[in-house]
Amino acid sequence: MVSKEILIQYSDLQEEIKEVRQRIEKTEQQIERIEKEGAVCDKVMGGDGGLQPFKIEGFPYPEYSRKKTLLYSRKATLTNLEMELLETLNKVEEFIAGISDSRMRRIINLRFIENLSWNKVADRIGGGNTEDSVRKAFDRFIEKE
Repeated sequence: MVSKEILIQYSDLQEEIKEVRQRIEKTEQQIERIEKEGAVCDKVMGGDGGLQPFKIEGFPYPEYSRKKTLLYSRKATLTNLEMELLETLNKVEEFIAGISDSRMRRIINLRFIENLSWNKVADRIGGGNTEDSVRKAFDRFIEKE
């Protein structure tokens, strides 16, 4: 069923975008930490038969560079996913607009476009509807399609 697949794809894309944004935020925090800490220090033993201590200081360029590259990559992924989400949203809205039943249009819009739980959809629809009643109405509608 193309219609149900598009709705599921749209929901999955929304979640995937949230996950990518969280990974971007985490990477930005790691980069910020590296920049804030600046130079790193380490002590190693060497010289004089491996008994002489040496202090090594420097900026962790390899790690910093990897994190920056990862950040750019994740931002590019996010941009692509947002474009795909927009295209999918257009398909979902076309599908919803083609539904003749106003109540079903509202149910699908609330559940998939506004991303509400079935319980909140039932509350917004009103009329004594329950979580199960709106979900089953949706399931029956999709089976007919």
